Amino acid sequence: MRYNISASMVLSQKTIRFAAFLAVFAAMALWESAMPRRRRSFPRTARWPNNLGIAAINPLIEFYLLSVTPVGLALLASARGWGLTRAVSLPWTAAVVLTVVALDMVIYLQHVMFHAVPLLWRVHRMHHTDLDFDVTTGLRFHPVEILLSLVIKLGAVAALGPPVTGVIAFEVALNTTSMFNHANVHIPERVDRLLRLLVVTPDMHRVHHSVLAPETNSNFGFNLPWWDRLFGTYRAQPRAGHEAMTIGLGQFREPVELRLDRMLWQPLRGGVGDYPIGHEETT
Repeated sequence: MRYNISASMVLSQKTIRFAAFLAVFAAMALWESAMPRRRRSFPRTARWPNNLGIAAINPLIEFYLLSVTPVGLALLASARGWGLTRAVSLPWTAAVVLTVVALDMVIYLQHVMFHAVPLLWRVHRMHHTDLDFDVTTGLRFHPVEILLSLVIKLGAVAALGPPVTGVIAFEVALNTTSMFNHANVHIPERVDRLLRLLVVTPDMHRVHHSVLAPETNSNFGFNLPWWDRLFGTYRAQPRAGHEAMTIGLGQFREPVELRLDRMLWQPLRGGVGDYPIGHEETT
């Protein structure tokens, strides 16, 4: 089964993603200022230029090094009739939902893999060496990780043959929820308990940024919270509590490590410590 594709939707998907980014970033930044969950350890001026610098570099690297995107590959799969969703003749709505859910599970498994393989952990750990936790932490990923993640998503899109709308919806959701679940915002505990039945909340994901390795290796989800519960990686709260927990890793804790140049070279410096899955001490 082939799905109808709007050429204008494909052409405007970058505009959709950028508009969603700006709207959610602004909303989270204002929310953090009005109702912060934790006191900052560093001023925004010490971190934001570097984290936003990474956010600006990554799209440029993708554009110049890779000529195909998940949306472009979904368009090609539709034209050629490739993929699981076409083999089983799913209705369009069901195929869109399956696309979002399946790609989210792929990203969850990818995230676990980046914590399990020491070489991949070296690349991923830059995301964890931020010494505060706020909306810009959700943009702080090493360019090598972005490229590897893109290759994995391309493989998943080729296998699924999903509708373009589903891929666009997933990409927008991934970008926006990453900013939401990294935001330093206060959400009442009762509301948080309800929200995390459907989406990863900041309190749920903040545990993943604890300095303690067993907590770092938990709560891997980005969009949907179900995978952590299903695969046994869910941890409800940090041992020290959200206000007292230490953010970051045991290494790269000097303020100079917040600089963009130091961040980019982190994969080549130092050992992996106790953080890769299987290396950490259990608590």
